Amino acid sequence: MEHREQYKRLIMFCASVLIIAIETGIFAYIWFHYYAMEEVIGRMFWRRGNLVVIGQYTLMLFFFYRIYGGFKVGYLRNFDVLYSQILSVFCVNIITYLQLSLIGRWKFMTNLLPLLYMTGLDLVIVVLWVVFMRWIYAQIYPPRRMLLIYGEYSPKDLIRKISSRQDKYDICETIHLSSGREAIYRKIDQYAAVVIGDIPAAERNALLKYCFEHDTRCYCIPKLSDILLRNADDIHLFDTTLMLSRNRGLSVEQQFMKRLLDIIGSLIGLIIALPFMLIIAILIKAYDGGPIFYKQKRLTKDGKVFEILKFRSMKVTSEDEGARLARKKDDRITPVGKVLRNIHFDELPQILNILKGDMSLVGPRPERPEIAEQYQQEIPEFCYRLKVKAGLTGYAQVYGKYNTTPYDKLKLDLTYIETYSLIQDIKLLMLTFKILFQKENTEGVESWQVTAASGQKEKQEKQDGE
Repeated sequence: MEHREQYKRLIMFCASVLIIAIETGIFAYIWFHYYAMEEVIGRMFWRRGNLVVIGQYTLMLFFFYRIYGGFKVGYLRNFDVLYSQILSVFCVNIITYLQLSLIGRWKFMTNLLPLLYMTGLDLVIVVLWVVFMRWIYAQIYPPRRMLLIYGEYSPKDLIRKISSRQDKYDICETIHLSSGREAIYRKIDQYAAVVIGDIPAAERNALLKYCFEHDTRCYCIPKLSDILLRNADDIHLFDTTLMLSRNRGLSVEQQFMKRLLDIIGSLIGLIIALPFMLIIAILIKAYDGGPIFYKQKRLTKDGKVFEILKFRSMKVTSEDEGARLARKKDDRITPVGKVLRNIHFDELPQILNILKGDMSLVGPRPERPEIAEQYQQEIPEFCYRLKVKAGLTGYAQVYGKYNTTPYDKLKLDLTYIETYSLIQDIKLLMLTFKILFQKENTEGVESWQVTAASGQKEKQEKQDGE
C-alpha cells in the first residue's frame, strides 16, 4: 500500500481534470448551440471571445470544487464529496446564468431550459463520478491498519471519532504508555500508521522521532504550544535557528483589512437578508406574541462584554432556571426557532453587531461570560481565543460542531488566530454557506449537560510546559 501511496495525487489529479473537462465540454456545447449566436446576444463572439467565456466557466468549476472539497474523494465521506460537488455545480451554473444574461443584455433571461438541462446532466455526471472514484479509491487504498498509543486520558472518545471513518482508518490495537518505549517500538513496527493520543510532550517527541526514522505515518493530537508555533517566523540571523512567535493577535494592517471586509460584507449581507429578516420577524411574533429579538451578554476581543442580537428561537421562559446551552431535542425551542436554528438564520441580526464593531464576520464564537468562566476554571488557556473579535462564523464553527468540547474549540480558534489571513476569512465565509444545511453543526449538547464541558475532564496538557 505504501508503494501505491505515491500515485494517489496523480490518480486524483487525472480524475479531477476528467470531470472538469466533461462539464466544460457540456457547457461549450450549450454555449455554441444556444447562446453564442448574433440573433440571441446581438453580436458574434469570435474565437478568443468564446474561449474566454468557456475558460471562465472552467476556472469557476475548479475554484468552487477546491473551496468546497469536491475533489477530496477518500478524504471526505461519500455524502460530503457528493454534497460539495452538487453545491459547486449549482453555484457555478447560477453565476454563469447571470453572466450570460448580462452578455445578452437580459434578452434571454427567460431562456432557462438549456442551462437547466445542463445542470441536470452535470448532476448525473457528478453522482457517477463520485461513486466510481470512491470504488476505485477503495480498491487501491483499503483502510489503513493503525496502532493507537495513549496515556493518562481514556482513548475511547478518539477511537469513536476515528472509527466513524472505517472506510479510511482501522484501529487494530491500542497500547498504554506504561508498556514502555521498547514494547511500543516493537508494536509500531507491525503497523502502517500510528495514532499518538494526548500524552506528555517528552514521550510524544520520542515516538515522533522513531516514526520519522522508520518512515511510519504518524497522526498526532496537537498541544496548545504546537498550535501557537504554527505560524512562527524562522529567524536565521545566527547559526542557531530561532522561531519567533509574536503572540500579539492580528497586526494593524490585518485589523484594518478585516474591518473593511466586515463593513462591506455586512452591508451586502444586510441588503440580501432584509426580506428574510422581515418574514422571520412576522413568524416569531405570530407564534406566541413574544419579543422578536433576543439580547444576551457575550464576550469579544480582550474580554469586552457586549450584547449580541439574535432572533428569538426559544420560549420566553427558556432561562428561568439559569443559563445553559441548547440540548438535543430541547423542548424550549419553538417550532419557528427549530427551523431557524437548523439553517442558522437566527444569527442574521448579528449583522448589526458587526456593523457596530462588536463582532467580525469571521472569528471565535462569542461565549457567555458565565459559561466562559466555567470553562476557564478547567481550561486556564480558554481566554487565549479573545485576542481577536468574536465572529458570526469562524474556524471552529466550520470545522467543529455546536457541541464540540471547549478544549477542541479552543484549539480550532487558536489555529485560526495563528494562521490568520484575509484569504482564509473569505474561504471560511464561503464554507459557512456549505454547512448551513448540515445537521451535525447545529446539534445540541446532551440532555444531562449544561455546557459542552459538563461532566467531562478536559484534556489539558499538564506536562507541556505551558
